[in-house]
Formats: sequence, C-alpha cells, structure tokens
Amino acid sequence: MLEIQRIREDKEAIAAALDKRNIDATETLNEILKADEERRKTQVELDNTLAESNKLAKEIGQLFREGKVEEANAAKARTADLKVKGKELNDALQIAEEKQRELIVSLPNTPHESVVKGAVAEDNVEVSREGDFPTLHANAKPHWELTSEYDLIDFELGVKVTGAGFPVYTNKGARLQRALINYFLDKNTSAGYREFIPPFFVNEDSGFGTGQLPDKEGQMYHMTEDNLYAIPTAEVPLTNMFRDEIVDEAALPIKCTAYTPCFRREAGSYGKDVRGLNRLHQFDKVEIVVLSKPEESYTRLDEMVEHVAGLLRDLKLPFRVLRLCGGDMGFTSALTYDFEVWSAAQERWLEVSSVSNFETFQANRLKLRYRDSDRKTQLCHTLNGSSLALPRIVAALLENHQDENGINIPEVLHTYTGFERIEK
Repeated sequence: MLEIQRIREDKEAIAAALDKRNIDATETLNEILKADEERRKTQVELDNTLAESNKLAKEIGQLFREGKVEEANAAKARTADLKVKGKELNDALQIAEEKQRELIVSLPNTPHESVVKGAVAEDNVEVSREGDFPTLHANAKPHWELTSEYDLIDFELGVKVTGAGFPVYTNKGARLQRALINYFLDKNTSAGYREFIPPFFVNEDSGFGTGQLPDKEGQMYHMTEDNLYAIPTAEVPLTNMFRDEIVDEAALPIKCTAYTPCFRREAGSYGKDVRGLNRLHQFDKVEIVVLSKPEESYTRLDEMVEHVAGLLRDLKLPFRVLRLCGGDMGFTSALTYDFEVWSAAQERWLEVSSVSNFETFQANRLKLRYRDSDRKTQLCHTLNGSSLALPRIVAALLENHQDENGINIPEVLHTYTGFERIEK
C-alpha cells in the first residue's frame, strides 16, 4: 500500500511511475488527496470539539461550587451539544478514513526505475541466459506422456478424486517430488534461511497484509463458513508472521524458507499451454522470504536471484532471467525477476520462479517496522522468491534428461531420490 505522506509529496512522480503499468492514476491520486484533506479537516474539528468538551467538564463542578448554577447549567447544555457534534464528527471521520483507504489500496506498487513500460510478456527484458539446450532423440516425448509411460503421475486419478489440475504423484514420481522439496530446503537453510512449516490457510487480515486481498481476479480458494483462504504461496503466512511487529534493526535481514502446497483457482486458464504440469490448481513450492532494511533490499534481491540461479545450475537446466515490464508485474511488486527453464520436448520456456522486491508496499499494509539506531521506527522492505516451484521443474527435468531407454536424474538429487535413473 502506498504511503499517504509519499502521495502528498510526490503525486506526479507516483503517477509517472504507475504509467509504466499502463495505469492513469492521476484522478485516483487527486481523489486520495481530496479525501485526505477532508479527513484532516474533520480530525482537527473533532479534536477541538473534544478539547472544548473536556474543558467545560472541568469548569462545571467549579461553577456549581461557586454557586453559579445558571452558568453551570448552560455549560452542561453546551457539553451535551458538543457530545452530539463529537459523535457526528467521529462518524464523518470514519467515513473519510475508509474512503481514503479504499482509494489507496486500489493502487498497485510503483515500479522501480529500472522497470520498462510494457503490457505483455513480450515486453519483458531478458537479463541473462545460461546452459545449453539439450538435443533430444527422435522419439522424445513431452512430460505428460513420460509420466504415464513411467508411472510417475496419474492425472486421470486426480480428476476422479478432485478434478482437473490436481495430479496424483506415484512411485518414483512421488519420490522425485519429495527429493526436490528436501533438496531445495537444504540448500536454502545452508544459505542462512530459517525453516518454517506455516499454516496452509490464512485469515482475511493476512490476505490483505501481503496484497492477495482484495482478490480482484478471484484466484484464491475461499472457505466462506470460516472465512479462511487457502494459501497461493508460502509468502503469505511467512510474511504475515511479522504483521504488527517492530523488529530490532540488529535482527535484519530476517530470512525465512518453507515448503507448502499452493492453491490457485487459475480462473480463465485454458488451452494447450496449461497441459500436464504446466498449470495446476494444487502444486508444491519452496519459498524464500526476506525482511530487510530499505537501503540493503536491492542487495538482498541480487543475492536471492543468484541463489535461485545456483539451484537451476545444479539441476543442469538451461534457464533465462527476465526483468518484468510494468504491465506484467504483480500488484505488490516494485521489481520482479522471472526465471524460465527451457522445455526441450515442448520447445518453449516455462516459468519456475519469480523473485521480487516489494519495498515498503507490503510492510505498510502489514504495519511491519523496525527500530533504527535513533530509536525511530521505519517500515521494512519485504522480498520473496520461489526456490523453486516444482511442477514445471519436474516437467523440464523429465523432458530434458530423457533418452531412448529412460530418464536421468541430476547428480545432486541422487542421495535424495535413492535412484539415478527412471527406467521402464
């Protein structure tokens, strides 16, 4: 959530930044400032009313003691009028505050200066590319055929039990899934991330805190009876563990990691590009989250990007890193790097990770602050990244490492899987 003080001081700069997202925010920003002026005006009037009422309350007793009954009764009548006025002003203040809040939360984060204006994925900027594209044999198959042939994933059984987008992992497919989770967690903890197993459902305050609510795209699974939401990523519970907290400056950066299943409705996702593991309603992911001092957050972002790149190097997967354009970034992000791996059998890039800096946008919603050396509180910067999302990693591993007789497992996973190859 954008800070009101920043909107007061830098309205034009904010409007120019949001233009990179193809958003004309000028009218909304003007409405915010108008609502803010009304709110402040009402607050001053309310404060003056309460001050006068308190002053009269002290005077009434003294007037009675001095025998000035008529003046005392007049003061009591004035106090009663001020009480009514105070309630009216308080109601008006709440309305003004809510209007201002609704307007502010409707605006996304302002992009970092390095973000280019754009509307679609083709406008993203390729930052780097690593690894060689594998040369597959003539009868190479996409992962949805390999998983059936080698009894690794049963998509139809998932449809029977739940519905499309909820696969059942079987035999070595299940073991590969578990191996990847453990490998990613071990790499993360060895890099200084503290491991958690958070809840897989969150309340409304948590959904708002990290920016998933209001859910404009209707992508979250909502349990209406309990008003709980299935998490779309571990970022939500991990970051919300620090909601309404003031952390010590010496504790920063705070680095967290967790494995969770993730749940996304993926409304409106259809076609050949969502086949097999390419897009699911339930999938496994290992996440990293960092809380940082503002002046260090982009250094932390670079460290996270390099960490994710190291995982992909270990898995021998060719990948590229994209800096997302304004129109392709998430609502809360100031700067996002996407990692895509090359799927040799599908001959296309598959996104497997997003690493983002949200600057103060989430922290302002969360009221997440730290106390600096001057004992003043400041908003933290929050960051997160996938390290990694499993479905498309599994798809690329199976497709890129296949030969005519089986599928080779990357060496770094051998001690986790207990096998080096998957064969018929």
